[in-house]
Amino acid sequence: MSAAAQTIAMSDLLQQLQGIVGKDGVLAGDELHQRACSYWNPAPLRAMALVRPRSTAELSQVMRLCHELNQPVVTHGGLTGVVEGVAASGQELVVSLERMNAIEEIDTVGRTAIVQAGAVLQAVQEAVAAKDLYFPLDLGARGSCTIGGNVATNAGGINVIRYGMMRELVLGLEVVLADGTVISSMNRMLKNNAGYDLKQLFIGSEGTLGIVTRVVLKLKEAPASQNTAMVALQSFAAVAGLLKFMERKLAGHLSAYEVMWREYFQAVTAPGWHRAPLGRDYPFYVVMEANGADSDADTGQFIAALEQAIEVGLVVDAVIPKSGAERDALWAIREDFEAITSVHPTFLYDVSLPIVHMDEYIRQVEARLAARWPAGKCYVLGHIGDGNLHLFVTPNLEDAATHDRLHAESDQDVYEPLMPYGGSVSAEHGIGIEKLGWLASSRSEPELALMRQLKRTLDPKNLLNRGKVFAL
Repeated sequence: MSAAAQTIAMSDLLQQLQGIVGKDGVLAGDELHQRACSYWNPAPLRAMALVRPRSTAELSQVMRLCHELNQPVVTHGGLTGVVEGVAASGQELVVSLERMNAIEEIDTVGRTAIVQAGAVLQAVQEAVAAKDLYFPLDLGARGSCTIGGNVATNAGGINVIRYGMMRELVLGLEVVLADGTVISSMNRMLKNNAGYDLKQLFIGSEGTLGIVTRVVLKLKEAPASQNTAMVALQSFAAVAGLLKFMERKLAGHLSAYEVMWREYFQAVTAPGWHRAPLGRDYPFYVVMEANGADSDADTGQFIAALEQAIEVGLVVDAVIPKSGAERDALWAIREDFEAITSVHPTFLYDVSLPIVHMDEYIRQVEARLAARWPAGKCYVLGHIGDGNLHLFVTPNLEDAATHDRLHAESDQDVYEPLMPYGGSVSAEHGIGIEKLGWLASSRSEPELALMRQLKRTLDPKNLLNRGKVFAL
């Protein structure tokens, strides 16, 4: 097709899209370029256009048109993903669900919420909290990430050890397929064995099989107590031992157990960043939190358990916040890593492996990186209780032109040592584009073949998030 013909075709497509979602529902040209590619990439957004439907019905019409014209589509949520899952080319149409952000219903008896995919996680948390209920999914990007994105990536976060990942918190959902077909499986029951559980196909599929538009969320009763502490430990054996100790002593109330290696803690509490509530030279730090139903009794139990952990030598120092502001300050040390990512380039990793192998694995990675880049840094933190580690690798080299080569070398040093332990190159962030070449190291060929078969069945024209997760 000639350039002139392409221009005419694009103009015709935009007019048809405006007829579906309204003129203000389609952004192109300067309006489009004013938007950033993502939270991590401030470059102007590249795409044919961005369309913003207001309903499942409108999105269905948009996808029906795209299917008819063989127009590839990339889905945008809160743009906080870290694996380039929202990357788009100038020939692709971006579908943003930002205007589909309603919290449609909160059922206080059945403890469910029906929300649209564009609803921001924090807005959902606050809306259900106003009804004395609790949506336990929680992560640092809560103020930006959307429920649809959480579903598409099977988000995890800090409460997984007690409440599970997003997959465990979704009862039903509604999806628009590549050809515009609407699959509405808005189940509200905990038990429903009537045939295949179709929602599981789309949770964690990164938008490659369908676009999630509405979700039925499983809620919990709002906890009456919340107890938090930051502790220092001398060894990883103590880190693993304290996890078991606190889970046993708190009888299932432990909801978060976040571990920071010394280098990470020192970086985020350096001058100009966060105030260190403990000495900065301990090998490990843990932020832990427990929720319960009886404020006085739970607080007493939490403090007693912490005192016992100190007595038996698991913990060498500890601080308990006396106010909500002090609690937020502790969590900010864990969640705010701008002190690290402000150095370029810095590569972020999200891996999982059995807890018993974590210490040995990190030592191998650090040794490989030190041999490759003597001035480089490796900062480690993780959810630990669910087997998830995050690494920030900073080569500290001046040659910025070699970014892609540095990233590839860093990938080798982080991913190759995972293989003997049966680890995964993605614990909670997905594959996107960034990890395409490493998926086969975490999945068998029969598994990959079945994934491709599902993709070809549900999206035979390969229109949805083309080139993400795996290439066809």
